Parts: sequence; C-alpha cells; structure tokens
Amino acid sequence: MEVVNALGRRKAAVARVFVSEGNGTITINKRDIAQYFPSSILQFIVKQPLNKLGVAEKYDIKVNLDGGGFKGQAEALRLAIARALVKINPEDKAALKAEGFMTRDAREVERKKPGQPKARKHFQFSKR
Repeated sequence: MEVVNALGRRKAAVARVFVSEGNGTITINKRDIAQYFPSSILQFIVKQPLNKLGVAEKYDIKVNLDGGGFKGQAEALRLAIARALVKINPEDKAALKAEGFMTRDAREVERKKPGQPKARKHFQFSKR
C-alpha cells in the first residue's frame, strides 16, 4: 500500500495527514501523540475514527499540524484521519459519516468590529 494523504481543518488549525501500513504509531510534528497531546481526552478525539473502524493497530500516521489551539488541532486531525481512511476504503464512509467524523465544522471566530470591544459586545451606553 502506498502512502495516502488527506487534509483536515477546524477553526484556525490545519492537519496534513500521511497514512501508511504499519503498527499503529501516530507521529505529530515529529513527536509522539502522547507527547504532543498530553490530555487523554484529546488523544481519544484523534483516535475516534480509527477505533470506530477497528483499525487502530493497522496504520502508521504522520501528521503536520499547524495553527489554532489544541482542541481545534485535535478535531482537525480527526477529520483528516477520517478522510484518509475513506480514501483507503470507500465502504467505510457511511460508518464514519454516521458518527459525524466526515463533517467539516465550519464555525470560525467572528471578527472584531470598530467602535466595539468585541465582535458583538458594545461599550456601555451613558445617557449623561
């Protein structure tokens, strides 16, 4: 099997994934997943598509992660892994889509407007 690549995005995070046959190691920016994501919850989010299909020990995954915070990065990586698994085996798409792993979460931060402290918040109005 050749290397399969895919892209995942979430908020400001971009994950580029390279999946090849192996024994289940996940390397993120040349570091192990446990070192990059110390939180077990974030590790769980990343491995969800692999665990759903039961192929966690079948593929080696190399990742380039860039931008955003750790939560956005984990969810971008989840999407990229799901897309790569569908490239490998298109029959898996229905199972991953049912869990919501194939959906790009398009919510982005709204920009700050001039004359306001935040995007929607206004300065306190003073009549006098």
